[in-house]
Amino acid sequence: MADLEIVQLNARSDNFAILIHDPQSGRTASIDAPEAAPILAELEARGWQLSDIFVTHKHYDHIDGIPALKQAHGAAVTGPQASAAETGLYDNTVSDGESFDFAGHSVEVIETPGHTLDHVSYYIADQNLLFSADTLFALGCGRVFEGSPPMMWESLKKLRALPDDTIVYCGHEYTLANARFAVTADPENAALAGRLAEIEELRAAGKPTLPTSLGVEKATNPFLRADDPAVAAAMGMSGASPAEIFAEVRARKDRF
Repeated sequence: MADLEIVQLNARSDNFAILIHDPQSGRTASIDAPEAAPILAELEARGWQLSDIFVTHKHYDHIDGIPALKQAHGAAVTGPQASAAETGLYDNTVSDGESFDFAGHSVEVIETPGHTLDHVSYYIADQNLLFSADTLFALGCGRVFEGSPPMMWESLKKLRALPDDTIVYCGHEYTLANARFAVTADPENAALAGRLAEIEELRAAGKPTLPTSLGVEKATNPFLRADDPAVAAAMGMSGASPAEIFAEVRARKDRF
């Protein structure tokens, strides 16, 4: 079985659209559809036919391009059961713990509510790929709009439990702002300080900071390390529960 080809595209002001392509079968999926134009252009340039769209959550900047993509390519849309009625866009629905086939690869559905209540992430174990959209960002996590901080913390722990060599694709290019906040939440982390310098260089050169790896995030992302004594101490909350510390880190980032 051939490895999947991954193409990351800029969309809207700071979104990513991600195409996954199986060279043997020709099947191509888009992870979310922030806007149609860049996806259509990339498909045409590569001669790919879009067979699937995998939706992570209902926010407009992740689904806005679906109607045009379906019209142009007839792609089947798979999305979370929790927002099927609200969006009216899905041909197939999925829930936590389910898996489905994409070109011979098993795609695992992991419910990761917090940012929204319907949010799911997609994990392809045999390719070490995680598509975490707006739950887990490089050096950050999504704002908690519909859920609660404890809910988001539990969702992040699900993703943190995956192998370190998992390649993580996220929904937005927020890494520089996240990094500048992260060093205030974890000031003694030498790996984080070094990563900030690398990210500043990448962004100054107009290069993307993603994908990242889960191992790097576990070592440097304060939102994944709310149960680390160093983060608790930096928050002035030694002895507090990880959920309480996570809530404080998230609140400080919201004000940053």
